[in-house]
Amino acid sequence: MRNSKPTIYDPKFLPNNIYSGVPSWLNLPVIEEDEDLNELDIAIVGVPWEGGCTIGGYSSCTEGPKSIRSVSIRYTGFLPDFNLDSFEYLKGGDFGDVPVQNGNYDFTFEEIRKKVAKVIDADVIPITFGGDHSISYPIISEMAKKHPKKVGILHFDAHLDNYEQFGDDPYSRCSPFYRLYTDENMDPTKIVHIGIRGPRNHKKEYENAEKFGATVIKSQDVKEKGWKEAIDEAIAIAFKDTEVVYVTICADALDAAFMPQGPQDMCGLTSYELAMMVHEAGLAGAKGFDFVEIYPETNSLQTASHVGCWMALYYLNGLAEYKKNRL
Repeated sequence: MRNSKPTIYDPKFLPNNIYSGVPSWLNLPVIEEDEDLNELDIAIVGVPWEGGCTIGGYSSCTEGPKSIRSVSIRYTGFLPDFNLDSFEYLKGGDFGDVPVQNGNYDFTFEEIRKKVAKVIDADVIPITFGGDHSISYPIISEMAKKHPKKVGILHFDAHLDNYEQFGDDPYSRCSPFYRLYTDENMDPTKIVHIGIRGPRNHKKEYENAEKFGATVIKSQDVKEKGWKEAIDEAIAIAFKDTEVVYVTICADALDAAFMPQGPQDMCGLTSYELAMMVHEAGLAGAKGFDFVEIYPETNSLQTASHVGCWMALYYLNGLAEYKKNRL
């Protein structure tokens, strides 16, 4: 496999297509054989999935992985903020998309589990782009099989997403954290919800968090305490007595001003606050990441897809520093 580095401003640039017309993320090598995972530290996975749409009939989140990959070739792994290039310490590849059948949870979630299992069995960190937020349940649940009661979660979102079920649908984007609260291999007290706010939450969801012992750090708390104190508190909870901590980001953790192609929720995090917090998560050694719920068709600038790249890169930069500090 060739050198695992992003490609930018290279006059000889030719895209590595993950599928026809779509480059791999950062133009990293495409992983076509499972055994090639053994050479990597991180593997990109796309899940172009929408289950039940909770308002209207279609949100275009199925286009998220393709859109994020398409804009990613503008970027390197270097951040002047920290004077560090992630890919000096991390080797990555794009493992392609999970096969999906939109609306078919049984098929799609099983395929998610199979692909994620290959990644984590190779001791590689999954970096996943969705898709709607329901995909976090099978990913994290699969990790928890290998680390029973030892998985912590840093969940950035405007909404708790812990509704018991949406109508007759127990697996919708409203419910992944209820599924995790009740997963036999999860300890819900190691789940921290960050950025929660606004009138699209249900009182029952807040009660569910309290009932199962999850921690809620509201957007208001981040603003009043400052992002550093808020993430320090979250990390202390999620990392206590755990073996793996997973970062999951819904686009609407960001204020609508910073997320024009996602659910429109006001009073939220700035892109700076979120980037700094996910960097801290990487620096602490979090071992998984997803970014979900962007709607690429709602704005031609593809702002949300760029945000997805930035958040992944800030997380990876922290992870690279974590690895550098242990060499």
